[in-house]
Amino acid sequence: LFKNDPNLAEKYGADKVMEWRRSLHGRPPPMEKDHEYYLPPPAPLTESLADCQTRVMGCFEDTIAPALFDEEGLPIPPDDRTIIVVAHANTIRSLIAYFDEVPEDQVSQIYVPNSVPILYRFERSTRKPVSTKLQSSHGGSHARWMISSENHQIVRDAVSTGGMLTRALFDAMDVTQDKALCRAGVRELMKDAEHETQSDCVVIGLAKKLARELGENETITLQEFERRTALAYEGLQCNESDFANEEPFP
Repeated sequence: LFKNDPNLAEKYGADKVMEWRRSLHGRPPPMEKDHEYYLPPPAPLTESLADCQTRVMGCFEDTIAPALFDEEGLPIPPDDRTIIVVAHANTIRSLIAYFDEVPEDQVSQIYVPNSVPILYRFERSTRKPVSTKLQSSHGGSHARWMISSENHQIVRDAVSTGGMLTRALFDAMDVTQDKALCRAGVRELMKDAEHETQSDCVVIGLAKKLARELGENETITLQEFERRTALAYEGLQCNESDFANEEPFP
């Protein structure tokens, strides 16, 4: 049976199946020995996202972190290194839950669209994410989601009037909390880009565009910010067939 098989919901109940799929500690029934994918111990017969997270973070600490922060003799110094992690959605979800310190009751809201790169920047001494947290479906997130042909439709929804991305960016840059955006607020968010090399990051790209357009003493409202964001989106060209239709943008 596959995760979307209606027979699963019929046998166990839709709520239980959703708990197995989306929660931190929900475990489906263990695999039987006659299952086609059965492997003897130490391979697990079943696991929750928390079990997956334990394995994934072990890999991060033993393999990824040393290559990112410590390993010597490589052509790129540690402060300038980028490590690419390619994995299944649950592996990425477990990393996001750990890096963003997502509360258990919000873990079910972590969604990972297919083939959309996610950027985390780390402080080498603490090995913790350093980018300013922006609002997401699972609370504040250090992640920066990159534009790709697969998520243009999701970006279109996020930058529309009242969209989650525009409001989150506006709030993050409104350093004076007076519901008006000025150049100083834009520059505050752009501190995240000090060592940035990715030019297609949604957040940094928009911040740089606003910084160029705002006058020294000019302020703009959320409505004007949304208008300028919509104009910035018009430069993104794609076909309807390219739109992602997997799961919601985080």
